Amino acid sequence: MSEPESESDRPLVRRDDDIEYEAVSAAEGLSKGVLVGPEHGAPNLALRRFVLEAGAEVPKHTNDIEHEQYVLKGEYTVGLGDEEYTVSAGDSLHIPAGTVHWYRNESDDPGAFICAVPNGDDAIELLE
Repeated sequence: MSEPESESDRPLVRRDDDIEYEAVSAAEGLSKGVLVGPEHGAPNLALRRFVLEAGAEVPKHTNDIEHEQYVLKGEYTVGLGDEEYTVSAGDSLHIPAGTVHWYRNESDDPGAFICAVPNGDDAIELLE
Protein backbone atom coordinates (compact mmCIF):
# COMPACT_ATOMS: atom_id res chain seq x y z
CA MET A 1 0.00 0.00 0.00
CA SER A 2 1.50 3.34 -1.01
CA GLU A 3 1.76 6.39 1.25
CA PRO A 4 -0.66 9.28 0.65
CA GLU A 5 0.93 11.93 -1.57
CA SER A 6 -0.45 14.96 0.27
CA GLU A 7 -2.50 15.97 3.29
CA SER A 8 -5.65 15.96 1.12
CA ASP A 9 -5.03 12.28 0.26
CA ARG A 10 -5.16 11.23 3.93
CA PRO A 11 -8.42 10.11 5.54
CA LEU A 12 -9.41 11.97 8.70
CA VAL A 13 -11.69 11.40 11.65
CA ARG A 14 -12.24 14.33 14.01
CA ARG A 15 -14.00 13.72 17.32
CA ASP A 16 -16.65 16.01 18.77
CA ASP A 17 -14.34 17.19 21.54
CA ASP A 18 -11.70 18.13 18.91
CA ILE A 19 -13.94 20.92 17.59
CA GLU A 20 -13.33 24.42 18.88
CA TYR A 21 -16.19 26.91 18.65
CA GLU A 22 -15.75 30.64 18.33
CA ALA A 23 -18.21 33.52 18.42
CA VAL A 24 -19.16 34.94 15.03
CA SER A 25 -18.54 38.68 15.19
CA ALA A 26 -21.42 39.56 12.83
CA ALA A 27 -24.08 38.28 15.26
CA GLU A 28 -24.38 37.99 19.01
CA GLY A 29 -25.42 34.49 20.04
CA LEU A 30 -23.97 32.71 16.99
CA SER A 31 -20.93 30.44 17.25
CA LYS A 32 -19.09 28.39 14.63
CA GLY A 33 -16.94 25.28 14.72
CA VAL A 34 -15.07 24.06 11.66
CA LEU A 35 -15.62 20.31 11.52
CA VAL A 36 -13.49 19.71 8.43
CA GLY A 37 -11.84 22.33 6.27
CA PRO A 38 -8.74 23.17 4.29
CA GLU A 39 -6.67 23.25 7.49
CA HIS A 40 -7.54 19.54 7.90
CA GLY A 41 -6.57 18.59 4.34
CA ALA A 42 -9.98 19.02 2.65
CA PRO A 43 -9.15 20.65 -0.70
CA ASN A 44 -12.64 21.51 -1.96
CA LEU A 45 -15.22 21.90 0.81
CA ALA A 46 -15.50 23.10 4.38
CA LEU A 47 -18.01 21.53 6.76
CA ARG A 48 -18.98 23.76 9.67
CA ARG A 49 -21.40 23.54 12.61
CA PHE A 50 -23.18 26.65 13.84
CA VAL A 51 -25.09 27.15 17.09
CA LEU A 52 -27.79 29.83 17.16
CA GLU A 53 -28.57 30.54 20.82
CA ALA A 54 -32.11 31.26 22.05
CA GLY A 55 -32.99 34.86 21.19
CA ALA A 56 -30.10 35.26 18.74
CA GLU A 57 -30.43 37.13 15.45
CA VAL A 58 -28.09 37.17 12.47
CA PRO A 59 -28.56 40.34 10.39
CA LYS A 60 -29.33 40.40 6.68
CA HIS A 61 -26.21 39.64 4.68
CA THR A 62 -24.89 38.12 1.49
CA ASN A 63 -21.96 35.80 0.80
CA ASP A 64 -19.86 35.43 -2.33
CA ILE A 65 -20.18 31.64 -2.16
CA GLU A 66 -23.10 29.21 -1.98
CA HIS A 67 -24.15 27.52 1.28
CA GLU A 68 -25.81 24.16 1.83
CA GLN A 69 -27.25 23.72 5.30
CA TYR A 70 -28.82 20.94 7.33
CA VAL A 71 -30.71 21.73 10.55
CA LEU A 72 -29.58 19.52 13.42
CA LYS A 73 -31.75 20.76 16.27
CA GLY A 74 -34.11 23.48 17.39
CA GLU A 75 -36.53 25.61 15.43
CA TYR A 76 -35.72 29.05 14.05
CA THR A 77 -36.64 31.43 11.25
CA VAL A 78 -34.52 31.87 8.13
CA GLY A 79 -35.01 34.72 5.70
CA LEU A 80 -34.08 33.96 2.08
CA GLY A 81 -34.56 36.92 -0.23
CA ASP A 82 -38.07 38.23 0.48
CA GLU A 83 -39.35 34.96 2.01
CA GLU A 84 -39.31 33.70 5.62
CA TYR A 85 -39.19 30.02 6.54
CA THR A 86 -39.47 28.27 9.88
CA VAL A 87 -36.96 25.43 9.87
CA SER A 88 -36.35 22.58 12.30
CA ALA A 89 -34.30 19.40 12.66
CA GLY A 90 -34.11 17.44 9.41
CA ASP A 91 -34.72 20.43 7.10
CA SER A 92 -32.11 21.41 4.53
CA LEU A 93 -31.42 24.64 2.65
CA HIS A 94 -29.57 25.77 -0.46
CA ILE A 95 -28.51 29.41 -0.34
CA PRO A 96 -27.08 30.49 -3.71
CA ALA A 97 -24.13 32.91 -3.76
CA GLY A 98 -25.31 36.52 -3.44
CA THR A 99 -28.69 35.65 -1.87
CA VAL A 100 -29.78 37.96 0.95
CA HIS A 101 -30.34 35.81 4.05
CA TRP A 102 -30.69 36.11 7.84
CA TYR A 103 -31.61 34.04 10.92
CA ARG A 104 -33.73 34.61 14.03
CA ASN A 105 -34.20 32.19 16.93
CA GLU A 106 -37.30 33.22 18.89
CA SER A 107 -37.48 29.96 20.82
CA ASP A 108 -36.20 29.21 24.32
CA ASP A 109 -33.82 26.56 22.97
CA PRO A 110 -30.67 26.82 20.86
CA GLY A 111 -30.72 25.80 17.23
CA ALA A 112 -27.84 24.14 15.43
CA PHE A 113 -27.06 23.50 11.79
CA ILE A 114 -24.36 22.07 9.56
CA CYS A 115 -23.15 24.33 6.76
CA ALA A 116 -21.11 23.11 3.79
CA VAL A 117 -19.33 25.66 1.62
CA PRO A 118 -16.71 25.56 -1.12
CA ASN A 119 -13.24 26.55 0.01
CA GLY A 120 -11.94 29.93 -1.05
CA ASP A 121 -12.65 33.57 -0.46
CA ASP A 122 -16.07 34.35 0.99
CA ALA A 123 -16.70 38.06 1.31
CA ILE A 124 -19.63 38.69 3.66
CA GLU A 125 -21.58 41.90 3.19
CA LEU A 126 -23.83 43.01 6.06
CA LEU A 127 -26.91 44.83 4.80
CA GLU A 128 -28.19 46.33 8.05
